[in-house]
Amino acid sequence: MSHFLPPSFLLSFPPHALQMFLVALSFAYFAKALSGSYMKSTITQLERRFDIPSYLTGVIDGSFEIGNLLVIAFVSYFGAKLHRPKIIAMGCVLMAMGTFIIALPHFLIGRYKFETSIRSSVNSTNNLSPCPARLLSPATLASVGCEGESNLSMWIYVFLGNVLRGIGETPVQPLGISYIDDFAREENAAFYIGCVQTIAVIGPVFGYLLGSLCAKIYVDIGFVNMESITISPGDARWVGAWWLGYLVAGVITLLSAIPFWFLPRSLPIPSDRGPAQCTPEQTSFIKDSPLLEHKYQADEPASFLEMAKDFIPTLKTLLGNPVYFIYLCVTIIQLNSLIGMVTYKPKYIEQHYGQSASKANFLMGTINIPAVALGIFTGGLLMKRLKLSIMGAAKFAFGTSLIGYFLSLFFFVMSCENAKVAGITLPYNRLFAANRSVFSACNSDCVCSDRDWDPVCGENGITYVSPCLAGCQTSTGSGKNTVFSNCSCAVAAGLSSGNLTASVGHCPHRDDCDRVFPYFLALSVITSFIISLGGTPGYMVLIRCIKPQLKSLALGFHTLSTRTLAGIPAPIYFGAIIDTTCLKWGQKRCGGRGACRIYNTTAYRIAYLGLTMGLRTVSFLLCILGFVLLKRHLRREERSAHQVANGGAELEVLRKEEVLASNSDQSLRTSTTDYNNTERETRL
Repeated sequence: MSHFLPPSFLLSFPPHALQMFLVALSFAYFAKALSGSYMKSTITQLERRFDIPSYLTGVIDGSFEIGNLLVIAFVSYFGAKLHRPKIIAMGCVLMAMGTFIIALPHFLIGRYKFETSIRSSVNSTNNLSPCPARLLSPATLASVGCEGESNLSMWIYVFLGNVLRGIGETPVQPLGISYIDDFAREENAAFYIGCVQTIAVIGPVFGYLLGSLCAKIYVDIGFVNMESITISPGDARWVGAWWLGYLVAGVITLLSAIPFWFLPRSLPIPSDRGPAQCTPEQTSFIKDSPLLEHKYQADEPASFLEMAKDFIPTLKTLLGNPVYFIYLCVTIIQLNSLIGMVTYKPKYIEQHYGQSASKANFLMGTINIPAVALGIFTGGLLMKRLKLSIMGAAKFAFGTSLIGYFLSLFFFVMSCENAKVAGITLPYNRLFAANRSVFSACNSDCVCSDRDWDPVCGENGITYVSPCLAGCQTSTGSGKNTVFSNCSCAVAAGLSSGNLTASVGHCPHRDDCDRVFPYFLALSVITSFIISLGGTPGYMVLIRCIKPQLKSLALGFHTLSTRTLAGIPAPIYFGAIIDTTCLKWGQKRCGGRGACRIYNTTAYRIAYLGLTMGLRTVSFLLCILGFVLLKRHLRREERSAHQVANGGAELEVLRKEEVLASNSDQSLRTSTTDYNNTERETRL
């Protein structure tokens, strides 16, 4: 028979080829998850390096989904008909190229120059007086350091690189999973896919840890003398070696492409899946059965016009299922909340609790991501042990999400006061509390600029925007050891007297934040675990509420909708709302608004948490409607099943009657034959 492979063909496959493909696919999943999580860990670094607001970093983050959507339909349809391992290999190469392009701007633009009035410990001749007698004109300020500055915004390269990374990622999941499902034994396929998904969860852990490591390293490490750097990782002007992690992630992704080039296009079909297991009668039944005819002929080519004519009615049927439609709406809203929250969570930890980017990424990688992974695994295990029905799974997912929602409300009370910054969060003179100007009588002897951001910490525990605005007259030392003296504004504050000094950088973090932060971390881990418990049961509701023949279209349309309506817009509008809470914007060297230097802590907390919780509240209201529709759907299913069962019983009775009649006819024919034979013998 044609479906039996000759021995020579079998010998052309390397031994354990499927296991080799499984290892290669797991490594590819790890690589793409690592680079994706590393992108989210560099949000604040990209803002500061390219002097862009948060909504633009949201555009950059969402560009991955844009690239994915550009080719997902093409790859899903044509990829399955081509050499799937090689298509995945080409995708990994494109991902690596995109990751390298993201790092490219570092090598095209000049060295990072931050605002400072502190003389370098290396170049002691660069002695900038903290209290200048005159101020340079805006035109002069704009021209300083602008030579060689490209007119093209360098963040465009990061955007395009992330789009290319999204294009390359497209074939990995659909073609990889389908390859395993086609050539693995039926009892092993689910286990293999579970292994791949488990490895994928490890990727974000290493991605955030890589982000933590690179955020500690200065952006121009190896190109500048580190003794000349007067800022620390906790400073709002600090930029880590963001580009270094992309080079590491790009190399890992490129290595993941190598094994796929050596894997075969197809493998021998296991005996429990192939036609060899069926008898000729069963094979004939499969071909002749109208129910299975479509599946049997799935590989036969169809014209684009025929597929288009069939697609629209099928999609209408799918969206006409009210349970599926409500589930889709709920998922889109909840993913908007989740994606926006996860994208800016490290930044929230930095800005609200005064932690460095390195520590925020480290905590995400070592605490939050493992809690989510454990929750997903435990949820699937509980569903199997409890043997939940579709309604039971829906109630379980809703219950865990609701518990996590109520626990998340406690985040609102885990607040920190605004940092004490003179002229921004508190007035210079307490007698004029409404006055938030950085200019005061105490610094009127110095001609200061309100555009600079060069914070110093006074002995009174208050941060000043610059040594000039602190009224400091002299400075001693160099680099990070610079000390400013005769700071008249600190005296004017009335908190102390005498010759007050100021040191480089922000004042230490508030004590209230240090006490609250551990509770924030503990609650964050608990809520992440509880909410993720409902991930697997919720996904099973999607699969079970639709007809089997619509399952592929339902899952594909679900992925397309969530990426289009959640993955792309959520980081953008979350970033835009966060931008509205900025109190002090940095200035670009060539003029224009740069990255935010300090936020209103209270407004940031309300905007970030309020938007997250508001979206989840809307999703819960839709869930109530979904439960009503699901109950009706299940009742209809039960009635249909009951009618089918009754019809089957009637059919069985008729079948028995036919068998009895047939047996009677056969007995009659046998008796007649015996009688005739007896007659013949008698005649003889």
